[in-house]
Amino acid sequence: MPKLPEPTVGDTSWFVHDRFGLFIHWGIYALPARHEWVKNREKMRDEDYQKYFDHFYPDLYDPTVWAKEAKNAGMKYFVVTTKHHDGFCLWDSALTDYKATNTPWGKDLLKPMVEAFRNEGFKVGFYHSLIDWHHPEFPIDGLHPMRDDVEFRERENQRRDIRKYAAYLHGQARELLTQFGKIDIMWYDFSYSQADWGWSKGKGKDDWQSEQLLAMTRELQPGIIVNDRLEVGGDIKTPEQYQPRGWLTVDGKPVVWEACQTFSGSWGYYRDEYTWKSTEMLIQMLIDGVSKGGNLLLNVGPNGRGELDPRAVERLRGIGEWMRLHSRSIYGCTASDFTPPPDCRYTQSQDGKRLYLHLFAWPFRHVHLDGLAGKVEYAQLLNDASEIKFYVIPPGQQAQNTTMGGMGADTLTLELPIVKPPVAVPVVELFLKS
Repeated sequence: MPKLPEPTVGDTSWFVHDRFGLFIHWGIYALPARHEWVKNREKMRDEDYQKYFDHFYPDLYDPTVWAKEAKNAGMKYFVVTTKHHDGFCLWDSALTDYKATNTPWGKDLLKPMVEAFRNEGFKVGFYHSLIDWHHPEFPIDGLHPMRDDVEFRERENQRRDIRKYAAYLHGQARELLTQFGKIDIMWYDFSYSQADWGWSKGKGKDDWQSEQLLAMTRELQPGIIVNDRLEVGGDIKTPEQYQPRGWLTVDGKPVVWEACQTFSGSWGYYRDEYTWKSTEMLIQMLIDGVSKGGNLLLNVGPNGRGELDPRAVERLRGIGEWMRLHSRSIYGCTASDFTPPPDCRYTQSQDGKRLYLHLFAWPFRHVHLDGLAGKVEYAQLLNDASEIKFYVIPPGQQAQNTTMGGMGADTLTLELPIVKPPVAVPVVELFLKS
């Protein structure tokens, strides 16, 4: 049987089954269209950044379209940036004027999004930034856009009080956890207490009052999944922009984890950024994660008019076509104890009855599976349920002109068609003997 992760406080039973989610980074940073950290990167003052607030009017926004594209891609849950580091809020928060309802758009953006995704059967997740570069009580540290204005930062930091900001942070979290029905994931981002610029230090659990924030989150939404960025534990580990080498562990024990990844090099809409991953690469990243016991949270950055980038739509649809044929090698699957051949990944159903061989590179005619001799009942290509023949080459048989040899007694050999099936990543479904 495949191994299982350590139990969690939050209900991760559905999470480790569904495996594939949509991340959405959206805010007024879609207007400059050059990275969601544009205010930080370009060291913008509030008054310089204000033009994006004053001109935010996503007239083509239709969250039902987003939800349908995500569903067709095979995604099962979504996480949206309710507030990113710039402090702009998508919902009608009673605690700030810096929100969508006060832009020219004039309407709450979060409620219709939650409704649209729920209607398509999605679990609901909220990303909420622990950082706020707009809030008047958030201290100016080494990440703040105003970090290099020494006179301003010294004057402001004498009066700014992180405790007052923490009260605001908790108050907004309470709004999100009480005004939108059942919330399945709370994705707080991020802590950086280890940072030290000499003249200032980073922020962490003491600044956020993380223990109280986590307790409130669990009290208001029993069973909710909370990520690991409050510096006080959490239910899931969240590697960002890299694929782990293996199943993530804590104290040597496997834990629930989810890689968050982007289509390109940016989370928010970035018009001129061109390092877009191919559909095949994204599918391989999804498979790779599940083969190591993890999930994939794949991000889109809608543009300033409220539409998904056509490049993202193209890839979502490409992933969806692959998932239409191969989703049972993803849903309800996890890492396997069997070792796959080179350029391949295994996923295995959590009941242990089916093993899925994902071929990242298509070999000529044969693939050899160590440890599976005598353990497979039937094999087929998953995309069309066509039979794949298999056999065990006698141990000790020498390779000759037209015969294979040199296999171990536990090696099972699959005989593949010469032509690769017309799918991005072919999968062989192996039914294991009970």
